[in-house]
Amino acid sequence: MARIAGVDLPKDKHGNVGLTYVYGISHSTAGKILDDLKIPKDKKVSEWNDEEQTKIRNYVNDNLTVEGALRSEIQMNIKRLMDIGSYRGIRHRNALPLNGQKTKNNARTRKGRKKTVANKKKAVK
Repeated sequence: MARIAGVDLPKDKHGNVGLTYVYGISHSTAGKILDDLKIPKDKKVSEWNDEEQTKIRNYVNDNLTVEGALRSEIQMNIKRLMDIGSYRGIRHRNALPLNGQKTKNNARTRKGRKKTVANKKKAVK
């Protein structure tokens, strides 16, 4: 079983698909890794020998930020935006969409379930 950056890759997948199970490695990045190391993309993860696994593991450790380090870097970037009080930081703080989406009707993923607000009662004459 191939283990890269603390993640067990599925044996039955092709190499370029299996590498995408690591957080921070996209489909195109996986293809680039395999091209640079001259490993066929259609070779299954279970068919990789120890030398190929070691080459991939070393390449990922030396050239990419993945898994825990990437997650913490992203969280630090979000915290920095909130600390400096930028527009995006304020939107993060209020759990609202940040990239210009409308919030009148949609944005339920960010805002959570509907909170129904009752109408004001009319005064009786």
